[in-house]
Amino acid sequence: MFFQPPTTRLSPVFFFLSSRLPPLPADDVKGRGWGPNNAIERNQITVWQTKRRGDEGLHWAGSCMVLKEGGGSAGQAMEQQTGRLYEFVVFGATGYAGRFVVEKLAQVLEKETSTVYRWAVAGRSRERLLKVVSRLPCKLGKPKPSVGTIVCDVNDPDSVEKMCKQTLLLMNCVGPYWLLGEPVVKACIKNGTNYIDICGEPKFLEEMYMKYNKEAAENGVHVVGSSGFSSIPADMGVIYTQNEVDGIITTIESFWYPKLTGKGIGINRTAWQAAIHGLQFKHHLKKLRKQTSLEPIPFMDKTVKRNVHYCKEYNYVAIPFIGADASVVRRTQRYLYEHHQKTPVHYVSYSVVSGFVSALLLLFAGFLITLLAKIKCGRRLLLKYPDFFSCSAFSDEGPTQRGIKETSFQMRFISKGYSMDKDPVYDIPNMVAYTSVEGPEPAYVTTSIAMVQAAVTMIEEQKLLPKGGGVFTPGAAFAQTSLLDRLTESGLTFSVQKTTTKD
Repeated sequence: MFFQPPTTRLSPVFFFLSSRLPPLPADDVKGRGWGPNNAIERNQITVWQTKRRGDEGLHWAGSCMVLKEGGGSAGQAMEQQTGRLYEFVVFGATGYAGRFVVEKLAQVLEKETSTVYRWAVAGRSRERLLKVVSRLPCKLGKPKPSVGTIVCDVNDPDSVEKMCKQTLLLMNCVGPYWLLGEPVVKACIKNGTNYIDICGEPKFLEEMYMKYNKEAAENGVHVVGSSGFSSIPADMGVIYTQNEVDGIITTIESFWYPKLTGKGIGINRTAWQAAIHGLQFKHHLKKLRKQTSLEPIPFMDKTVKRNVHYCKEYNYVAIPFIGADASVVRRTQRYLYEHHQKTPVHYVSYSVVSGFVSALLLLFAGFLITLLAKIKCGRRLLLKYPDFFSCSAFSDEGPTQRGIKETSFQMRFISKGYSMDKDPVYDIPNMVAYTSVEGPEPAYVTTSIAMVQAAVTMIEEQKLLPKGGGVFTPGAAFAQTSLLDRLTESGLTFSVQKTTTKD
């Protein structure tokens, strides 16, 4: 047995009933891409030429300046070359998740990269932004880094456009995304700004792909969603399994749970609000999928069913997980099949409890919350008493440092398929592989690690991203990059437990 399932209250599972949504925080460049395609040394400044695709084909159009130590007036130099002052802007920097992302980005850029990047924080209040920045010296243990501030309100389209024009990559931490996300995605695509978020809302993610994938590709913009705990551990965990296990994998089941040694971290109520509204519009996602004309993915094995069952391998009861993981992984597998001719994996995601009694209680609670979310008076009750309905997983006070330190997560994958000496057409599956992803507190710590490392990868490994542009999942965007190594170096653990085969 590789790990023990939780044996106490239901709050560990409610911990992510919300689909792991982030909290609500208080020059028209149509480029093919940006990044170190061609570096030229000029005194203490490195000029990175960027390739752009226009109507007449591929040609040079501009450059991106990145200062080395002691590099002089970076802002003026970069603005003259590209019209962009920054490589990174964190939008929603004063929110719960945004503050963690800012601290992690500062740590990575100040301590873990050899290049000196220019970056900024953005939000509605300059005073609150400056307060966030003022905490960085204490967190970093060194003098305050040079960080810009941008006042921007997502409800003010002009301010959003101005923000997008100042950066090469926008890191959007402003949720709920179903309500506030689309204007930011639209402005980024319009202004040639690459985009990444930590959204865990399947409807928003799939809707952005359907509405903006073509336009993003035409403008050479990479839009990458769900790059927090939802759904990088699941999506990149599947990629890791496909890369590390010898054989042809046809099905993967994932099982996850948060490990709590105390009460829990108390996710802030705005994430709970996003979850309730997500349940309210759940039926819209089914209608959205029916409107697509995509061909069915040719899975080789569809025997794995998404239902409640006892998992004998780990001795626990598995319950279908309602988050974004399954949606994201399915889109990744479609992309890898269509663009890289990889065998698509049929993926199912579960959360776990210790017994059938706990499973029944959880299912009843989930049914009750879903029912209440569909009626107006029910939503009022849910939003007024988050602590009660979520078994203390969500609260008005938000996370505590102690709760964060006492929380971590485990995600285990059971993969089935064929060993290399078997023919999937004529033989039956004979291989089972067990892999895992583990990491620190998921909602804020793992989310900030995942988002920052994904963002740095987008800047430093642009050539390895999908050519052109478009709206991508993390697995589709980063399958050819070193993101897995970066995540491992930052505290996440990807490992192969064992592989068994039958003759």
